[in-house]
Amino acid sequence: MSEPGVSTPAPEPSGRPSRHQRSMAGMIGAMLITLVVIGGFVLLRGSLREQTEVEVPPVDYQDAVAAAADSGLELAHPRELPAGWRATSVDLSRDETPAWTMGMLTDEGRFVGIRQEVESADDMAAVAIDEDAVEGDEVTLDSELASTWTTWTDDGGDTGYSAEVGDETVLVYGSAPAEDIEEIVGLLRR
Repeated sequence: MSEPGVSTPAPEPSGRPSRHQRSMAGMIGAMLITLVVIGGFVLLRGSLREQTEVEVPPVDYQDAVAAAADSGLELAHPRELPAGWRATSVDLSRDETPAWTMGMLTDEGRFVGIRQEVESADDMAAVAIDEDAVEGDEVTLDSELASTWTTWTDDGGDTGYSAEVGDETVLVYGSAPAEDIEEIVGLLRR
């Protein structure tokens, strides 16, 4: 016991490390455990959320075609869409050379598009289908626009059909089955 007013000297360091050793491996291990816990939380939270499906609203492509016709442009378009299909986009650029695009979804939600431009079929397929799209055989399809169409494919399963119509090329393409794309080709008119 010490007397009042007398201080006792501080204990000398024993040279022993503290009970918790700090090393780079220990810090990395702690960080990995933390990341695993955070990742587990994110996965759990994501699995509990409801997946919302975004519905693409239909567009009235007939209005766009009629407006273009009023200004003297003849656009390749289906006279009607197959049951359950809907047009989802239309775009008409009126630069020096007009370009027309129309996007549709099949009744099973697969994409089919139409492009009409003063471009080569090769260039259009590279943009619309794949830069490495492969030109296939010519086929005969029942269509008001042309009877002979050139087939196009890519490694991802997309298909296309192109035909020269006047000074322009029409390309019908998409991820839908070839039969669906051929059905649209058969419905095309200008």
